Amino acid sequence: KVKWIFENVPGIRKRAENGEILFGTVDSWLIYKLTGNHSTEPSNASRTLLYNISTGDWDSEILKELKIPQAILPRIIPSSGNFGKTRKDLFGKEIPVTGVAGDQQAALFGQTCFENGSVKITYGTGCFTLMNTGKVPVFSKNKLLTTVAWDIGKGREYALEGSIFIAGAVIQWLRDELKIIDTAPLSEKLALSVKDTGGVYFVPAFVGLGAPYWDPDVRGTIVGLTRGTNRAHLVRAALESIAFQSKDLINAMEQDVNSGVETVKADGGASLNSFLMQFQADLLNKPVILPQIAETTALGAAYLAGLYTGYWENTDDVKRNWQARKKFSPSMKEGQRKKMLKMWTRAVETAEGFKPL
Repeated sequence: KVKWIFENVPGIRKRAENGEILFGTVDSWLIYKLTGNHSTEPSNASRTLLYNISTGDWDSEILKELKIPQAILPRIIPSSGNFGKTRKDLFGKEIPVTGVAGDQQAALFGQTCFENGSVKITYGTGCFTLMNTGKVPVFSKNKLLTTVAWDIGKGREYALEGSIFIAGAVIQWLRDELKIIDTAPLSEKLALSVKDTGGVYFVPAFVGLGAPYWDPDVRGTIVGLTRGTNRAHLVRAALESIAFQSKDLINAMEQDVNSGVETVKADGGASLNSFLMQFQADLLNKPVILPQIAETTALGAAYLAGLYTGYWENTDDVKRNWQARKKFSPSMKEGQRKKMLKMWTRAVETAEGFKPL
């Protein structure tokens, strides 16, 4: 986008050379409006394709190739750092801005996933799974994204990330398009009204499949329908599809780091669905833990800010502040789990085999 602007907007390069033009991510725009400082931090900078996640600075080779002057880019400081103070005319006094991070990275921090291999899943319209990989970036062999997680002033820490395009959105589709449920919370009651899906598997690839498949041409597919299939079976299969896709991501991450995940922390709107959380624990064969404070992205930003100002002494102090609200323990028999996972794989293969000509 920046390259296009420089090539297509008359006079923009000259203005950039004169210091009249700045470019950055949303966080840097907010920081600039609040404080007058043009700054960002590593987790946001790493999403620009202009940042070198290994060196921790803007990539001079990429900038040269795209002919983008580095002078327009924000200064990069730690995620827990001094971004300046808000203008007095905004809130009546100056307020320090000391915690900034990308959405999912902040949620990872808000879930206190500070150790190597710790994982959180955010269940929203889409679904985002992140694993802390520590001080060394792990470059995925399973089509996952390697990103900076944060820098709390002690050097960059990294994460693996996998994105699912359609998660809670599949329930919205059942509600708004098929109109077989009136409200999203009703999905849990309907799912529990039947003992299983009756052999139905739902691959909600409405806009293709995200990680770890990355296949934009796949389309939504429902398999296993019989004359006895009813709306409860469809709703249950839709909810189960969210957990199946998340299981695929966890598998990919475990392969990339050559180590198993012990527990998974969950947040986001769909995590309020207890049927989904229990089924997720059963599929993963691992406990799924929900936090006391559901807004983990905001909590993560607050933790980052508090660490810099000294409100929290260190990450151990932050972990003591974090509290679990509920824990879902796996209870599914191994044979049933393996059978369901095999059938899910077959359903995905069926969807991949039926693409538009």
